[in-house]
Amino acid sequence: MEHTIWTEKYRPQFLKDVRGQEHITSRLQSFVAKRSLPHCLFAGPAGVGKTTCAHAIARELFGDGWKQHFLDLNASDERGIDVIRVKVKDFARTIPLGTTTKFIYLDEADALTRDAQHALRRTMENYAATCRFILAANYSSKIIPPIQSRCAVFRFSALKDDDIVSYMKAVAKNEKLSVEDSGYKAILLVSEGDMRKAVNVLQAAATLGTTITEESVYATAG
Repeated sequence: MEHTIWTEKYRPQFLKDVRGQEHITSRLQSFVAKRSLPHCLFAGPAGVGKTTCAHAIARELFGDGWKQHFLDLNASDERGIDVIRVKVKDFARTIPLGTTTKFIYLDEADALTRDAQHALRRTMENYAATCRFILAANYSSKIIPPIQSRCAVFRFSALKDDDIVSYMKAVAKNEKLSVEDSGYKAILLVSEGDMRKAVNVLQAAATLGTTITEESVYATAG
């Protein structure tokens, strides 16, 4: 088997391929088509497509060179005011090359301290002409109101079992795996609606053999 992380290998590349969030992706596609995206706040549980949608937006706007116009930070790793004053502000203030706008994606933005959020709000104001922010949060209530008021809020819902299983079946087919019904049910129980966790569990179970059973799922799920 390839030593590849399946969550990245099978991450949807475009908004139309994101499962279970059609009420959101249709609105985002409209913004992308007009090339007029506001600051966004993606709120919802883990593993339901927030980061995937952010990456897809950048890819659809900028093509293969999207990463040079896109800063991706995890706010839970760097939650203090310094990350806003240095990394975020430095990226926001540079002039975009070959385009009019660039993007900063802050995952788990609800982990930012209150001071950091106020600094972020000022940065969003000062560089709105050339930089758009996409903030992802598990709990939107932890984002200060001045930031929320500057964003279009998209509330991601928990994924349905059918969406997760259909995605698992596509991955299993591509990886030439045989998954028993009990195996899918076990993955659903373990992942609790988190697609990223479901893919990781499937990959872990596949290390025990090409037939995925309830036993192999629980043996590797921890």
